[in-house]
Amino acid sequence: MFFKRVSGLVLVVLSIGLLAACSSAPTPAEQKAAPAQEEAAPAPAEEAAPAEEAAPAPAEEAAPAEEEVAKEESQVVEEPVAQNGEAPGAGARHVCAIGGADAFFAVVKNGADLAGSLVTAAGSEYTWIPLPNYDNIGPDMVKLIEQAVAQGCTSLAVPVWDGAAQAPALAAATAAGVKVFMYNSGLPLLEDGTIEAYGYYGTDEWKAGVAAGEYFATHGSKNVRCVNTQPGAVNWQQRCGGLIEGATANGAQADEIIMPAETFGDAAAISAAVQAALAKDPTIDGFATGSAADADAVGEALGVMGATAQQGGWDVSVNIINRIIDGEALFAVDQQGWYQGWLAVSQTWLYDQFAILPADPVILTGPALITADNAEVVLAGVEDGYR
Repeated sequence: MFFKRVSGLVLVVLSIGLLAACSSAPTPAEQKAAPAQEEAAPAPAEEAAPAEEAAPAPAEEAAPAEEEVAKEESQVVEEPVAQNGEAPGAGARHVCAIGGADAFFAVVKNGADLAGSLVTAAGSEYTWIPLPNYDNIGPDMVKLIEQAVAQGCTSLAVPVWDGAAQAPALAAATAAGVKVFMYNSGLPLLEDGTIEAYGYYGTDEWKAGVAAGEYFATHGSKNVRCVNTQPGAVNWQQRCGGLIEGATANGAQADEIIMPAETFGDAAAISAAVQAALAKDPTIDGFATGSAADADAVGEALGVMGATAQQGGWDVSVNIINRIIDGEALFAVDQQGWYQGWLAVSQTWLYDQFAILPADPVILTGPALITADNAEVVLAGVEDGYR
């Protein structure tokens, strides 16, 4: 059964706590045996005498009380055993996660791998399936989804970047019995029913784009460009589209610099495109980027041109945070990649193994803006691989 979105995110904390508890909790068989062992162990004679003096109740009253306690203990033990017995994942499960191919996803993988270590400690299997690059996202993601099915993954956490290509592959995976969860990208396709999944863990990219555009416009930028090196990708279309709306709604001009997908992270190509845009329109005073690597390339281009345009954009790195601290960049949009990886694997496994889901299947990890006001606090987490 697939879930529609309802309010209430507080069960996120509960579900994460359950993951840690599941890895160390006694087995149902051990739980069931525990009360019997306690009842079978008679109290030492020297302890019984003081108890009898302190509570000289007649023997005929004590017996029913002991029977009632035993009955209550039996009820406490048997109920969770029955729930676990009804879970969809009796026995070992195989939780798989497909991830991207850049510095951001290295942080995502840190969170996913930590959750995966608890999955394996609990007796199930965890596999991280990496995308080689972003040059051919649609067909490559289809291959990885098919690979997950062939490998016997019982559940799958997957970003959806190309809905047209991935939707049929994910429908086939579901038909094969794989429990599908989405993370990082693709929220609109879950909301409109294009893709069926048990949950989504990530940011709302449209809201992130609007917030970025508003921040540019309210902090001095009058003519902003969104550097789009993944045209057609669901999340990047929302980022640049939202940014244009947020900037123009606050009195600024805004547009995109659309580049081929293979230029993602290509510093030379991005720098050349930014320099060309500035040469054509010197009034451009704001550039937004969709990744840390692209941000570095734009920073290089601005230096070459001697331009004072403000920078802002998605994801964080030591370079980006230091530029914010030094006043060379305006902000960064944080979507908490580590948290996305953790939630993707932990929540997928919790449902696969125990049928546990949060009340709201959509758990947002962003957006949040990192500015000069909070950059110092964030830097330590970035350096340690958590941000």
